[in-house]
Amino acid sequence: MSLLPTRPGRILLAWLGLSLVLGLVACSGEPAAPPEVQRTALQLNWVPEPEFGGYYAAQETGAFAAEGLEVAIRPGGAQSPVEQMVAAGQVEFGITSADGLLMARDQGVDLVAIYAAYQSFPEGIMVHASRGLKSLAEVFTGGTLGVIPGTPFLKLLEREYGLGKMKVVPHDNNIAPFLQNPLMAQQCFVSSEPIVARHAGVDPQVFMLSDIGFNPYTGLIVTRRQTLERHPERVQALVRAVRRGWQAYLADPAPANRVMQALNPTMAATTFAEAAVIQAPLIRGGLADDQLGTMTLERWRTLAEQLHSLGLIREVDPEKAFINP
Repeated sequence: MSLLPTRPGRILLAWLGLSLVLGLVACSGEPAAPPEVQRTALQLNWVPEPEFGGYYAAQETGAFAAEGLEVAIRPGGAQSPVEQMVAAGQVEFGITSADGLLMARDQGVDLVAIYAAYQSFPEGIMVHASRGLKSLAEVFTGGTLGVIPGTPFLKLLEREYGLGKMKVVPHDNNIAPFLQNPLMAQQCFVSSEPIVARHAGVDPQVFMLSDIGFNPYTGLIVTRRQTLERHPERVQALVRAVRRGWQAYLADPAPANRVMQALNPTMAATTFAEAAVIQAPLIRGGLADDQLGTMTLERWRTLAEQLHSLGLIREVDPEKAFINP
């Protein structure tokens, strides 16, 4: 029993509320059943950063909830085998890149892309601006190159420019070696490492790989074909919600940035803000808001031909690699 005094008005309101509820139940026969919530999960391939802003915005703005979805966004890392996790049914949806997807499909993994956040490839080769290099070709005249082992575009760089004059070392997402070595070049995500380098007092210069024709869709949402066939409405609902999430993030990234920074405090708030601005044109890609995330067969075919010519895949039919739900 509560020892706190109870106001007569509160008792009256309680009785009125109860009477109203009973009246509604009596009129309708049974209370209306709440809409069924579909629970699913989205596996990221890296820690929360602006490249995933649209997904957190979809969560924060209620876009997922409006579609009847409860989406668990799972952060990833350097060792997140997203394609394998989705293929094994450990998670229903995952984030990867178009080159990674085609190579997975070449190994018999029947995954399908349903949304492409980045219309332009956001990766490049970062060098010290003090070197005064004029082209990507000049990068390969000497020095050290840091790349993540197994990076597909390394074979393209080797074919186009040769690596004989370079010392190639593994890049483990640690920018310290670059900061300490003026003759070092490294793989970078244009909205991440260059910003960190500037904040550390080093002026970086970035040669975008899309400028030499390597332009795979990135930030792909992939799922199993089985999911497409069994739950097409869920897939379509997810795409609609994600598109609204990216629309919201492009309009105002601050709310989602606050959520992501709480999950990833190693990235400064100023870096989140700068990255959102830098990546925006790569995400928009000249598309109207209601077309964000869509893909073309021409782009997929070009990438498949590049990977095949580099010996990274056998013949793969790109028509089966994606849909625009």
